Amino acid sequence: MLSNHFKLYQGYVANVNKVTDELAAMLAAGQEATPAYAELKRRLGWELNGMRLHELYFGNMGAPSVLATNAPLYQALVTQFGSIEAWKKDFVATGKMRGIGWVVLYKDPASGNLFNLWINEHDGGHPAGGVPLLVMDVFEHAYMTDYQLDRASYITAFFDAINWAAVCGRW
Repeated sequence: MLSNHFKLYQGYVANVNKVTDELAAMLAAGQEATPAYAELKRRLGWELNGMRLHELYFGNMGAPSVLATNAPLYQALVTQFGSIEAWKKDFVATGKMRGIGWVVLYKDPASGNLFNLWINEHDGGHPAGGVPLLVMDVFEHAYMTDYQLDRASYITAFFDAINWAAVCGRW
């Protein structure tokens, strides 16, 4: 599973670099008003978010730990959702929804509110200014190799591998 993820990630990195270079060349050549330039601009959001979401996903996994009850994130989750269990129930339910994409626990810096959001594709559905705290990949490549169609078992394994120190560091 990890080798698949790393290959996909490497593709996003390569494409970010390629699209950025192509856009710069087109701009220098006066081709910024062309449909090709516009499509590359649109594509950059997909590639860049694919790269960043994978970095966040990898970064919040791998050193399993417990979310400390005195952590500001813990307190905020309890305040907003009523309990950690209620927050987790909502996060897991979001992850079990049909479709492909991402589940992201976002903090809205303007209000301080926390949201478990479904991100359908890399480049759509992100709240403006939102800070991604916990990121879970629910595209099939994230779980099919190890869990086949059992997304629920993947989600359980994901929670067992969360590095809460990294997640709290994003707070």
